[in-house]
Amino acid sequence: MKDPKKRLRDAMRRMYAKGYSDAGASHQKRSLRGFNARSGSPAEDIDENNMTLRERCRILYMAAPVASGAINTNRTKIVGPGLHMRCAINKDVLGISDDAAREWQRKVEAEWRLWAEDKNNCDALGMNNFYELQQVAVKSWLMSGDVFALMKRRDPTRTNPYTLRLHLIEADRVSTPGAMNFGGGGCTTGKNDKNGNKIFDGVEVDGDGKAVAYHICNVYPGEITTDKPTWKRVEAVGKESGIPNILHIMEAERPDQHRGVSYLAPVIEVILQLRRYTESELTAALVQSYLTAWITTASDTSDFPFNEVGTGDVDSAENDISSSENEYEMGPGTINHLAEGESVILGNPNIPTAGFENFVKSIIKMIGSSREMPYDVLIKEFNSSYSAAKGALEEAWEAFKMRRSWLVSDFCQPVYETWLAEAVATGRINAPGFFRDPLIRKAWCGARWDGPAQTHLDPVKEAMANEKLVEHAWKTNEQVTREYYGGDWAENAEALKEEYEHAAVQEGEETDE
Repeated sequence: MKDPKKRLRDAMRRMYAKGYSDAGASHQKRSLRGFNARSGSPAEDIDENNMTLRERCRILYMAAPVASGAINTNRTKIVGPGLHMRCAINKDVLGISDDAAREWQRKVEAEWRLWAEDKNNCDALGMNNFYELQQVAVKSWLMSGDVFALMKRRDPTRTNPYTLRLHLIEADRVSTPGAMNFGGGGCTTGKNDKNGNKIFDGVEVDGDGKAVAYHICNVYPGEITTDKPTWKRVEAVGKESGIPNILHIMEAERPDQHRGVSYLAPVIEVILQLRRYTESELTAALVQSYLTAWITTASDTSDFPFNEVGTGDVDSAENDISSSENEYEMGPGTINHLAEGESVILGNPNIPTAGFENFVKSIIKMIGSSREMPYDVLIKEFNSSYSAAKGALEEAWEAFKMRRSWLVSDFCQPVYETWLAEAVATGRINAPGFFRDPLIRKAWCGARWDGPAQTHLDPVKEAMANEKLVEHAWKTNEQVTREYYGGDWAENAEALKEEYEHAAVQEGEETDE
Protein backbone atom coordinates (compact mmCIF):
# COMPACT_ATOMS: atom_id res chain seq x y z
CA MET A 1 0.00 0.00 0.00
CA LYS A 2 1.35 3.42 -0.98
CA ASP A 3 2.40 5.96 1.59
CA PRO A 4 -0.40 8.58 2.04
CA LYS A 5 2.06 11.44 1.54
CA LYS A 6 3.31 9.91 -1.70
CA ARG A 7 -0.27 9.43 -2.92
CA LEU A 8 -0.95 13.10 -2.17
CA ARG A 9 2.16 14.22 -4.04
CA ASP A 10 1.20 12.08 -7.04
CA ALA A 11 -2.32 13.49 -7.00
CA MET A 12 -1.05 17.06 -6.84
CA ARG A 13 1.39 16.36 -9.66
CA ARG A 14 -1.44 15.03 -11.83
CA MET A 15 -3.61 17.97 -10.87
CA TYR A 16 -1.05 20.61 -11.84
CA ALA A 17 0.28 18.83 -14.93
CA LYS A 18 -2.05 20.72 -17.22
CA GLY A 19 -1.49 22.68 -20.40
CA TYR A 20 2.04 24.01 -20.67
CA SER A 21 2.91 22.62 -17.25
CA ASP A 22 2.93 19.24 -18.94
CA ALA A 23 4.72 20.59 -22.01
CA GLY A 24 7.29 23.36 -22.38
CA ALA A 25 6.83 24.60 -18.80
CA SER A 26 7.22 21.17 -17.19
CA HIS A 27 9.69 20.80 -14.32
CA GLN A 28 9.18 17.02 -14.12
CA LYS A 29 10.24 15.85 -17.58
CA ARG A 30 13.83 14.70 -17.68
CA SER A 31 14.53 16.69 -20.87
CA LEU A 32 13.38 19.95 -19.26
CA ARG A 33 14.39 19.43 -15.67
CA GLY A 34 17.75 21.12 -16.15
CA PHE A 35 16.40 23.88 -18.38
CA ASN A 36 16.34 26.67 -15.81
CA ALA A 37 15.63 29.75 -17.91
CA ARG A 38 15.48 33.14 -16.27
CA SER A 39 14.31 36.36 -17.87
CA GLY A 40 14.34 39.90 -16.54
CA SER A 41 13.49 43.37 -17.74
CA PRO A 42 14.79 44.60 -21.12
CA ALA A 43 17.35 46.68 -19.20
CA GLU A 44 18.65 43.54 -17.46
CA ASP A 45 18.45 41.18 -20.42
CA ILE A 46 19.63 43.59 -23.12
CA ASP A 47 21.35 46.72 -21.83
CA GLU A 48 23.67 44.96 -19.40
CA ASN A 49 24.82 42.54 -22.13
CA ASN A 50 24.92 44.92 -25.08
CA MET A 51 28.56 45.90 -24.79
CA THR A 52 29.67 42.26 -25.02
CA LEU A 53 27.26 41.58 -27.88
CA ARG A 54 28.52 44.56 -29.87
CA GLU A 55 32.16 43.59 -29.47
CA ARG A 56 31.55 39.97 -30.45
CA CYS A 57 29.37 40.85 -33.43
CA ARG A 58 31.94 43.29 -34.77
CA ILE A 59 34.73 40.73 -34.49
CA LEU A 60 32.60 38.17 -36.30
CA TYR A 61 31.89 40.72 -39.03
CA MET A 62 35.63 41.23 -39.41
CA ALA A 63 36.59 37.56 -39.28
CA ALA A 64 33.65 35.33 -40.27
CA PRO A 65 32.54 35.39 -43.94
CA VAL A 66 28.98 34.33 -43.10
CA ALA A 67 28.58 37.23 -40.65
CA SER A 68 29.98 39.87 -42.99
CA GLY A 69 27.97 38.39 -45.86
CA ALA A 70 24.70 38.65 -43.92
CA ILE A 71 25.26 42.28 -42.93
CA ASN A 72 26.62 43.41 -46.30
CA THR A 73 23.75 41.74 -48.16
CA ASN A 74 21.26 43.61 -45.97
CA ARG A 75 23.11 46.86 -46.60
CA THR A 76 23.10 46.31 -50.37
CA LYS A 77 19.44 45.28 -50.60
CA ILE A 78 18.05 47.81 -48.12
CA VAL A 79 20.00 50.84 -49.35
CA GLY A 80 22.29 49.93 -52.25
CA PRO A 81 23.45 53.17 -53.89
CA GLY A 82 20.96 55.05 -51.73
CA LEU A 83 17.27 55.63 -51.09
CA HIS A 84 16.29 58.63 -53.20
CA MET A 85 13.57 61.02 -52.10
CA ARG A 86 10.58 61.61 -54.38
CA CYS A 87 8.04 64.23 -53.30
CA ALA A 88 4.51 62.90 -52.89
CA ILE A 89 2.53 65.80 -51.48
CA ASN A 90 -1.18 65.53 -50.69
CA LYS A 91 -2.76 67.76 -53.35
CA ASP A 92 -6.28 67.30 -51.98
CA VAL A 93 -5.41 68.61 -48.52
CA LEU A 94 -3.36 71.46 -49.96
CA GLY A 95 -5.96 72.34 -52.58
CA ILE A 96 -3.55 72.82 -55.47
CA SER A 97 -3.68 71.66 -59.09
CA ASP A 98 -1.72 68.78 -60.58
CA ASP A 99 0.49 71.15 -62.56
CA ALA A 100 1.24 73.29 -59.52
CA ALA A 101 2.04 70.15 -57.49
CA ARG A 102 4.42 68.83 -60.16
CA GLU A 103 6.21 72.17 -60.40
CA TRP A 104 6.55 72.44 -56.60
CA GLN A 105 7.88 68.88 -56.36
CA ARG A 106 10.48 69.45 -59.10
CA LYS A 107 11.71 72.55 -57.28
CA VAL A 108 11.95 70.78 -53.91
CA GLU A 109 13.71 67.72 -55.36
CA ALA A 110 16.30 69.97 -56.99
CA GLU A 111 16.89 71.81 -53.70
CA TRP A 112 17.11 68.47 -51.84
CA ARG A 113 19.76 67.18 -54.25
CA LEU A 114 21.78 70.36 -53.68
CA TRP A 115 22.02 69.42 -50.01
CA ALA A 116 21.98 65.61 -50.09
CA GLU A 117 24.46 64.88 -52.88
CA ASP A 118 27.37 66.89 -51.46
CA LYS A 119 29.22 65.42 -48.50
CA ASN A 120 30.27 68.86 -47.30
CA ASN A 121 26.67 70.06 -47.32
CA CYS A 122 25.03 67.28 -45.30
CA ASP A 123 27.71 65.47 -43.26
CA ALA A 124 29.05 67.23 -40.16
CA LEU A 125 32.34 65.38 -40.70
CA GLY A 126 32.46 66.04 -44.44
CA MET A 127 33.01 62.34 -45.18
CA ASN A 128 29.83 61.05 -46.84
CA ASN A 129 26.88 62.37 -48.80
CA PHE A 130 23.38 61.52 -47.59
CA TYR A 131 23.17 58.27 -49.57
CA GLU A 132 26.50 57.06 -48.20
CA LEU A 133 25.37 58.04 -44.71
CA GLN A 134 22.42 55.68 -45.22
CA GLN A 135 24.84 52.84 -45.97
CA VAL A 136 26.96 53.56 -42.90
CA ALA A 137 23.85 53.86 -40.73
CA VAL A 138 22.50 50.47 -41.85
CA LYS A 139 25.79 48.64 -41.26
CA SER A 140 26.30 50.26 -37.87
CA TRP A 141 22.69 49.56 -36.91
CA LEU A 142 22.99 45.87 -37.80
CA MET A 143 26.41 45.37 -36.23
CA SER A 144 25.86 47.33 -33.02
CA GLY A 145 22.11 47.04 -32.55
CA ASP A 146 21.41 50.72 -33.05
CA VAL A 147 22.92 53.96 -34.32
CA PHE A 148 22.19 57.63 -33.70
CA ALA A 149 22.08 60.63 -36.02
CA LEU A 150 22.81 63.92 -34.28
CA MET A 151 21.35 67.05 -35.90
CA LYS A 152 23.95 69.80 -35.95
CA ARG A 153 24.00 73.31 -37.36
CA ARG A 154 26.76 75.06 -39.32
CA ASP A 155 26.87 78.46 -40.96
CA PRO A 156 25.66 78.57 -44.59
CA THR A 157 28.30 78.88 -47.31
CA ARG A 158 28.32 80.17 -50.87
CA THR A 159 27.70 76.65 -52.16
CA ASN A 160 25.34 75.54 -49.39
CA PRO A 161 22.49 77.73 -48.15
CA TYR A 162 21.46 75.22 -45.46
CA THR A 163 22.71 74.94 -41.88
CA LEU A 164 21.64 71.32 -41.22
CA ARG A 165 24.42 68.75 -40.82
CA LEU A 166 24.22 65.11 -39.75
CA HIS A 167 26.66 63.42 -37.40
CA LEU A 168 26.31 59.64 -37.04
CA ILE A 169 27.05 58.48 -33.49
CA GLU A 170 28.02 54.83 -32.93
CA ALA A 171 26.12 52.87 -30.30
CA ASP A 172 29.02 52.66 -27.80
CA ARG A 173 29.18 56.41 -27.26
CA VAL A 174 25.60 56.62 -26.00
CA SER A 175 25.86 55.39 -22.43
CA THR A 176 24.81 56.15 -18.89
CA PRO A 177 27.18 58.72 -17.32
CA GLY A 178 29.52 57.03 -14.88
CA ALA A 179 27.86 53.62 -15.19
CA MET A 180 29.93 50.47 -14.87
CA ASN A 181 29.28 49.46 -18.47
CA PHE A 182 31.70 52.13 -19.64
CA GLY A 183 34.51 50.18 -18.07
CA GLY A 184 33.18 46.83 -19.24
CA GLY A 185 30.00 45.13 -18.12
CA GLY A 186 27.77 45.56 -15.12
CA CYS A 187 24.93 47.94 -14.34
CA THR A 188 23.94 50.36 -17.08
CA THR A 189 21.01 52.01 -15.33
CA GLY A 190 21.40 55.47 -13.82
CA LYS A 191 19.47 58.55 -12.82
CA ASN A 192 19.38 62.22 -13.75
CA ASP A 193 19.69 63.91 -10.37
CA LYS A 194 18.32 67.19 -11.73
CA ASN A 195 14.90 65.88 -12.73
CA GLY A 196 14.73 62.36 -11.33
CA ASN A 197 14.47 60.69 -14.75
CA LYS A 198 15.89 57.19 -15.13
CA ILE A 199 18.66 56.56 -17.66
CA PHE A 200 18.80 53.20 -19.43
CA ASP A 201 22.17 52.71 -21.17
CA GLY A 202 22.34 56.36 -22.18
CA VAL A 203 18.64 56.81 -22.95
CA GLU A 204 16.90 59.11 -20.47
CA VAL A 205 13.18 58.47 -20.02
CA ASP A 206 10.55 60.43 -18.13
CA GLY A 207 7.96 59.08 -15.67
CA ASP A 208 5.83 57.75 -18.54
CA GLY A 209 8.76 55.83 -20.04
CA LYS A 210 9.16 58.16 -23.02
CA ALA A 211 12.69 58.83 -24.28
CA VAL A 212 13.35 62.53 -23.65
CA ALA A 213 17.14 62.77 -23.93
CA TYR A 214 20.30 60.90 -24.89
CA HIS A 215 23.68 61.02 -23.15
CA ILE A 216 26.65 61.00 -25.55
CA CYS A 217 30.20 60.40 -24.35
CA ASN A 218 33.15 62.13 -26.01
CA VAL A 219 35.21 58.90 -26.14
CA TYR A 220 34.63 55.20 -26.75
CA PRO A 221 34.65 52.61 -23.94
CA GLY A 222 38.17 51.26 -23.56
CA GLU A 223 39.62 53.81 -25.99
CA ILE A 224 43.29 54.59 -25.40
CA THR A 225 43.20 58.34 -24.99
CA THR A 226 44.25 61.08 -22.61
CA ASP A 227 40.79 62.64 -22.84
CA LYS A 228 38.68 62.31 -19.74
CA PRO A 229 35.26 60.74 -20.41
CA THR A 230 32.54 63.39 -20.32
CA TRP A 231 28.88 63.12 -21.31
CA LYS A 232 26.70 65.61 -23.13
CA ARG A 233 22.95 65.49 -22.68
CA VAL A 234 21.00 65.98 -25.92
CA GLU A 235 17.26 66.44 -25.72
CA ALA A 236 15.36 64.20 -28.11
CA VAL A 237 13.22 67.04 -29.49
CA GLY A 238 13.67 70.81 -29.46
CA LYS A 239 11.31 72.38 -26.94
CA GLU A 240 10.31 75.35 -29.12
CA SER A 241 10.69 73.96 -32.64
CA GLY A 242 9.40 70.42 -32.04
CA ILE A 243 12.11 69.26 -34.47
CA PRO A 244 14.22 66.22 -33.50
CA ASN A 245 17.71 66.96 -32.19
CA ILE A 246 18.79 63.34 -32.47
CA LEU A 247 17.44 60.28 -34.30
CA HIS A 248 17.60 56.76 -32.89
CA ILE A 249 17.68 53.94 -35.47
CA MET A 250 16.96 50.51 -33.98
CA GLU A 251 14.76 47.42 -34.14
CA ALA A 252 12.71 46.84 -31.00
CA GLU A 253 11.94 43.27 -29.97
CA ARG A 254 10.33 43.91 -26.59
CA PRO A 255 8.10 46.57 -25.00
CA ASP A 256 9.95 49.00 -22.70
CA GLN A 257 13.12 48.37 -24.71
CA HIS A 258 15.33 51.43 -25.11
CA ARG A 259 18.41 50.04 -26.88
CA GLY A 260 18.71 47.78 -29.90
CA VAL A 261 20.33 44.35 -30.16
CA SER A 262 22.84 43.40 -32.83
CA TYR A 263 21.45 41.63 -35.89
CA LEU A 264 23.90 38.76 -35.29
CA ALA A 265 23.23 38.39 -31.55
CA PRO A 266 21.03 35.23 -31.74
CA VAL A 267 23.60 33.39 -33.88
CA ILE A 268 26.89 34.52 -32.31
CA GLU A 269 27.75 31.11 -30.89
CA VAL A 270 26.77 29.22 -34.05
CA ILE A 271 28.80 31.51 -36.33
CA LEU A 272 31.79 31.36 -33.98
CA GLN A 273 31.77 27.57 -33.87
CA LEU A 274 31.30 27.40 -37.64
CA ARG A 275 34.29 29.67 -38.09
CA ARG A 276 36.40 27.51 -35.78
CA TYR A 277 35.31 24.36 -37.57
CA THR A 278 36.05 25.67 -41.06
CA GLU A 279 39.40 27.07 -39.92
CA SER A 280 40.29 23.71 -38.42
CA GLU A 281 39.38 21.93 -41.65
CA LEU A 282 41.35 24.44 -43.70
CA THR A 283 44.42 24.11 -41.47
CA ALA A 284 44.24 20.32 -41.56
CA ALA A 285 43.97 20.32 -45.36
CA LEU A 286 46.87 22.73 -45.60
CA VAL A 287 49.06 20.60 -43.31
CA GLN A 288 48.20 17.47 -45.27
CA SER A 289 49.27 19.20 -48.48
CA TYR A 290 52.76 19.87 -47.13
CA LEU A 291 55.62 17.58 -48.15
CA THR A 292 57.67 17.45 -44.96
CA ALA A 293 60.41 14.95 -44.15
CA TRP A 294 61.60 14.10 -40.66
CA ILE A 295 65.16 12.76 -40.33
CA THR A 296 66.10 10.84 -37.21
CA THR A 297 69.65 9.83 -36.37
CA ALA A 298 71.49 8.25 -33.48
CA SER A 299 74.26 10.85 -33.68
CA ASP A 300 74.42 14.42 -32.48
CA THR A 301 72.52 16.72 -34.85
CA SER A 302 73.81 20.01 -33.49
CA ASP A 303 75.93 20.55 -36.58
CA PHE A 304 72.96 20.07 -38.93
CA PRO A 305 70.66 22.93 -39.96
CA PHE A 306 67.34 23.02 -38.15
CA ASN A 307 65.50 22.47 -41.43
CA GLU A 308 66.00 22.51 -45.14
CA VAL A 309 63.51 23.80 -47.68
CA GLY A 310 63.42 21.47 -50.63
CA THR A 311 62.25 24.09 -53.12
CA GLY A 312 65.49 25.96 -52.71
CA ASP A 313 63.87 29.36 -53.29
CA VAL A 314 63.28 30.35 -49.67
CA ASP A 315 65.79 31.22 -46.98
CA SER A 316 64.67 28.92 -44.18
CA ALA A 317 66.24 31.01 -41.45
CA GLU A 318 64.17 34.03 -42.45
CA ASN A 319 60.94 32.06 -42.80
CA ASP A 320 61.02 30.16 -39.52
CA ILE A 321 58.08 31.25 -37.38
CA SER A 322 59.77 30.03 -34.21
CA SER A 323 63.43 30.22 -33.24
CA SER A 324 63.06 27.70 -30.40
CA GLU A 325 65.05 24.48 -30.69
CA ASN A 326 62.11 22.62 -29.16
CA GLU A 327 59.70 23.55 -31.97
CA TYR A 328 59.60 22.15 -35.48
CA GLU A 329 57.75 23.61 -38.42
CA MET A 330 56.01 22.12 -41.39
CA GLY A 331 56.03 23.63 -44.84
CA PRO A 332 56.19 22.82 -48.55
CA GLY A 333 59.29 20.73 -49.21
CA THR A 334 60.69 21.13 -45.69
CA ILE A 335 63.19 18.69 -44.18
CA ASN A 336 63.55 18.74 -40.39
CA HIS A 337 66.46 17.15 -38.55
CA LEU A 338 65.38 15.71 -35.22
CA ALA A 339 67.56 15.58 -32.15
CA GLU A 340 69.02 12.33 -30.88
CA GLY A 341 66.28 10.04 -29.59
CA GLU A 342 63.42 12.14 -31.02
CA SER A 343 60.75 10.80 -33.34
CA VAL A 344 57.56 12.12 -34.92
CA ILE A 345 54.18 10.40 -35.10
CA LEU A 346 51.61 12.10 -37.34
CA GLY A 347 47.94 11.34 -37.63
CA ASN A 348 46.42 10.57 -40.99
CA PRO A 349 43.20 12.60 -41.10
CA ASN A 350 40.79 12.18 -43.97
CA ILE A 351 40.76 15.73 -45.34
CA PRO A 352 38.40 17.10 -46.38
CA THR A 353 36.15 15.42 -43.85
CA ALA A 354 33.38 13.38 -45.40
CA GLY A 355 30.15 15.35 -45.31
CA PHE A 356 31.94 18.66 -44.67
CA GLU A 357 30.03 20.55 -47.35
CA ASN A 358 26.60 19.23 -46.34
CA PHE A 359 27.28 19.92 -42.67
CA VAL A 360 28.39 23.51 -43.32
CA LYS A 361 25.37 24.10 -45.56
CA SER A 362 23.02 22.84 -42.85
CA ILE A 363 24.52 25.19 -40.27
CA ILE A 364 24.35 28.16 -42.65
CA LYS A 365 20.71 27.34 -43.41
CA MET A 366 19.93 27.56 -39.69
CA ILE A 367 21.75 30.88 -39.46
CA GLY A 368 19.88 32.20 -42.49
CA SER A 369 16.54 31.02 -41.15
CA SER A 370 17.12 32.89 -37.90
CA ARG A 371 18.09 36.06 -39.76
CA GLU A 372 15.25 35.87 -42.33
CA MET A 373 17.69 35.25 -45.15
CA PRO A 374 17.37 31.99 -47.10
CA TYR A 375 20.54 30.02 -47.77
CA ASP A 376 20.50 30.85 -51.50
CA VAL A 377 20.52 34.59 -50.79
CA LEU A 378 23.02 34.45 -47.92
CA ILE A 379 25.56 32.40 -49.87
CA LYS A 380 24.64 33.82 -53.31
CA GLU A 381 24.22 30.29 -54.66
CA PHE A 382 21.23 29.82 -56.96
CA ASN A 383 21.67 26.24 -58.14
CA SER A 384 18.12 25.09 -57.44
CA SER A 385 15.10 25.40 -59.69
CA TYR A 386 13.79 28.73 -60.91
CA SER A 387 10.73 28.57 -58.66
CA ALA A 388 12.81 27.67 -55.58
CA ALA A 389 15.32 30.43 -56.23
CA LYS A 390 12.55 32.96 -56.86
CA GLY A 391 10.82 31.88 -53.66
CA ALA A 392 14.04 32.41 -51.70
CA LEU A 393 14.50 35.88 -53.19
CA GLU A 394 10.92 36.88 -52.47
CA GLU A 395 11.13 35.60 -48.90
CA ALA A 396 14.33 37.57 -48.28
CA TRP A 397 12.88 40.63 -49.99
CA GLU A 398 10.06 40.81 -47.46
CA ALA A 399 12.63 41.23 -44.68
CA PHE A 400 14.63 43.77 -46.71
CA LYS A 401 11.49 45.84 -47.36
CA MET A 402 10.58 45.75 -43.68
CA ARG A 403 13.99 47.03 -42.59
CA ARG A 404 13.96 49.62 -45.35
CA SER A 405 10.65 50.95 -44.02
CA TRP A 406 12.22 51.19 -40.55
CA LEU A 407 15.21 53.09 -41.93
CA VAL A 408 12.89 55.47 -43.76
CA SER A 409 10.69 56.15 -40.72
CA ASP A 410 13.60 56.40 -38.23
CA PHE A 411 16.15 58.24 -40.39
CA CYS A 412 15.36 59.32 -43.96
CA GLN A 413 11.94 60.92 -43.51
CA PRO A 414 12.76 62.79 -40.26
CA VAL A 415 15.90 64.19 -41.89
CA TYR A 416 13.92 65.30 -44.95
CA GLU A 417 11.23 66.95 -42.82
CA THR A 418 13.87 68.77 -40.76
CA TRP A 419 15.60 69.96 -43.93
CA LEU A 420 12.30 71.03 -45.52
CA ALA A 421 11.36 73.05 -42.43
CA GLU A 422 14.60 75.00 -42.81
CA ALA A 423 14.05 75.45 -46.56
CA VAL A 424 10.58 76.88 -45.94
CA ALA A 425 11.73 79.03 -43.00
CA THR A 426 14.54 80.61 -45.07
CA GLY A 427 12.23 81.27 -48.02
CA ARG A 428 13.92 78.96 -50.50
CA ILE A 429 10.75 76.86 -50.69
CA ASN A 430 7.24 78.34 -50.66
CA ALA A 431 4.80 76.19 -48.65
CA PRO A 432 1.81 78.23 -47.41
CA GLY A 433 0.52 77.13 -44.01
CA PHE A 434 3.55 74.95 -43.29
CA PHE A 435 4.12 76.29 -39.77
CA ARG A 436 0.49 77.13 -39.06
CA ASP A 437 -1.35 73.81 -39.34
CA PRO A 438 0.15 70.35 -38.59
CA LEU A 439 -2.12 68.72 -41.18
CA ILE A 440 -0.94 71.09 -43.91
CA ARG A 441 2.66 70.59 -42.82
CA LYS A 442 2.22 66.83 -43.11
CA ALA A 443 0.73 67.24 -46.58
CA TRP A 444 3.73 69.29 -47.75
CA CYS A 445 6.17 66.74 -46.23
CA GLY A 446 4.77 63.76 -48.12
CA ALA A 447 7.54 61.77 -49.79
CA ARG A 448 8.47 58.28 -50.87
CA TRP A 449 11.93 56.75 -50.88
CA ASP A 450 12.95 54.73 -53.92
CA GLY A 451 15.78 52.25 -53.65
CA PRO A 452 17.13 49.04 -55.21
CA ALA A 453 14.44 46.77 -56.62
CA GLN A 454 14.14 43.02 -56.20
CA THR A 455 16.56 40.89 -58.21
CA HIS A 456 15.09 39.39 -61.41
CA LEU A 457 15.87 35.78 -62.25
CA ASP A 458 13.83 35.75 -65.46
CA PRO A 459 13.01 39.34 -66.55
CA VAL A 460 10.77 38.19 -69.43
CA LYS A 461 8.47 36.09 -67.22
CA GLU A 462 8.27 38.77 -64.57
CA ALA A 463 7.60 41.52 -67.15
CA MET A 464 4.68 39.47 -68.52
CA ALA A 465 3.33 39.00 -65.00
CA ASN A 466 3.60 42.74 -64.32
CA GLU A 467 1.77 43.45 -67.57
CA LYS A 468 -1.17 41.34 -66.39
CA LEU A 469 -1.18 43.06 -63.00
CA VAL A 470 -1.51 46.44 -64.69
CA GLU A 471 -4.02 45.16 -67.25
CA HIS A 472 -6.44 44.06 -64.52
CA ALA A 473 -5.78 47.18 -62.39
CA TRP A 474 -4.32 45.07 -59.57
CA LYS A 475 -1.35 47.40 -59.70
CA THR A 476 -0.51 50.66 -61.45
CA ASN A 477 2.35 51.35 -63.82
CA GLU A 478 3.83 53.57 -61.12
CA GLN A 479 3.72 50.78 -58.51
CA VAL A 480 5.31 48.22 -60.83
CA THR A 481 8.05 50.62 -61.91
CA ARG A 482 8.87 51.58 -58.34
CA GLU A 483 8.70 48.12 -56.77
CA TYR A 484 10.33 46.05 -59.49
CA TYR A 485 12.72 48.48 -61.13
CA GLY A 486 13.30 51.27 -58.61
CA GLY A 487 12.38 54.06 -61.02
CA ASP A 488 9.69 56.65 -61.68
CA TRP A 489 7.10 55.74 -64.29
CA ALA A 490 6.09 59.35 -65.03
CA GLU A 491 9.71 60.33 -65.64
CA ASN A 492 10.25 57.27 -67.82
CA ALA A 493 7.12 58.06 -69.87
CA GLU A 494 8.22 61.65 -70.36
CA ALA A 495 11.73 60.58 -71.36
CA LEU A 496 10.32 58.04 -73.82
CA LYS A 497 8.09 60.69 -75.34
CA GLU A 498 11.12 62.91 -75.96
CA GLU A 499 13.04 59.98 -77.43
CA TYR A 500 10.19 59.10 -79.80
CA GLU A 501 9.86 62.72 -80.90
CA HIS A 502 13.61 62.97 -81.45
CA ALA A 503 13.62 59.71 -83.43
CA ALA A 504 10.69 60.95 -85.57
CA VAL A 505 12.53 64.18 -86.38
CA GLN A 506 15.66 62.30 -87.38
CA GLU A 507 13.65 59.91 -89.52
CA GLY A 508 11.96 62.87 -91.26
CA GLU A 509 15.29 64.51 -91.99
CA GLU A 510 16.63 61.30 -93.52
CA THR A 511 13.48 61.00 -95.70
CA ASP A 512 13.90 64.58 -96.96
CA GLU A 513 17.47 63.86 -97.98
